[in-house]
Amino acid sequence: MKEILVTGGAGYIGSHVVKMLAERGYHPIVFDSLENGFAEFVRGHELVQGNIGDYALLADIFRKRNIACVMNFASYIAVGESVQLPLKYYANNVANTFELFRAMLDSGVKRFIFSSTAAVYGYPEEVPIRENAKLSPINPYGRTKLMIEQALQDIDAASGMKFIALRYFNAAGADPGGNIGESHTPETHLIPLILRSILEDEYTITVFGTDYRTHDGTCIRDYIHVNDLADAHILALETLVSKGESAVYNLGNGRGFTVREVIDAVKRVTGKNPKVKEGPRRPGDPDVLVASSEEAMAELGWKPQMAELETIVETAWRWERQRKRKGW
Repeated sequence: MKEILVTGGAGYIGSHVVKMLAERGYHPIVFDSLENGFAEFVRGHELVQGNIGDYALLADIFRKRNIACVMNFASYIAVGESVQLPLKYYANNVANTFELFRAMLDSGVKRFIFSSTAAVYGYPEEVPIRENAKLSPINPYGRTKLMIEQALQDIDAASGMKFIALRYFNAAGADPGGNIGESHTPETHLIPLILRSILEDEYTITVFGTDYRTHDGTCIRDYIHVNDLADAHILALETLVSKGESAVYNLGNGRGFTVREVIDAVKRVTGKNPKVKEGPRRPGDPDVLVASSEEAMAELGWKPQMAELETIVETAWRWERQRKRKGW
């Protein structure tokens, strides 16, 4: 069984990747500080508690184990917080990640799957967004991700460490079993916030802006189910092993939904009315963000299997009720 080190593997996306890796015959080793992750999400899998800035601990793992590839999910991800606390984001998402790279290179581990983001594009000039679009992030979070992508290109040229960077659009949903899902503090993502406005008195969803250049005035985003993301990571791993070439791919459904459409989908799935209020636009929110994932489909053999909005919402709803019962 090939051993895969999954940094940040006890978090939202990482835990879904860990589960799928195990189901497909790999041996995932979860490396997580548990600052934002949950040991319960990876129960039954090997877990090492640590920070990706800990060179000595990582080097010890690489020395003792036969790691075929590193998948990195150990990043801070809240855009608004990155604007308020940029140093926190540069310290972890860039400086600590460089320590991970140093430990990998010193140990001869030369395959890396990077959890990147659509935030590297900033305001898109064309929609759907392709991988060769202009890279112009508008917040510290997006800039930290772009810095790592650029560093990976330089490291590849210098040392031959091969990578695939996966630029996610809006990760959403949960494993259909309902045992793992999204649990951020604070939660900033639209679908869980809408669902929590149904389940918890303190939550009300705010629609930020109703005057966008869209058919109902609210902005459009591309939502991709977390299990489809996990599938793409494993296909990227297999492609990296077989072809040995670095690459960058978008991951999205290729179509978008407005905020109002997402709220309506929640109403249909739950049979309940979320608490909603309207507010002004947030700075930096483009009208439309939708991916072209044609390259991932052609080169990785990937195709989203859970692309319907109702499917995404239904799995998230199942998880949110479970999360509330467990007090997470």
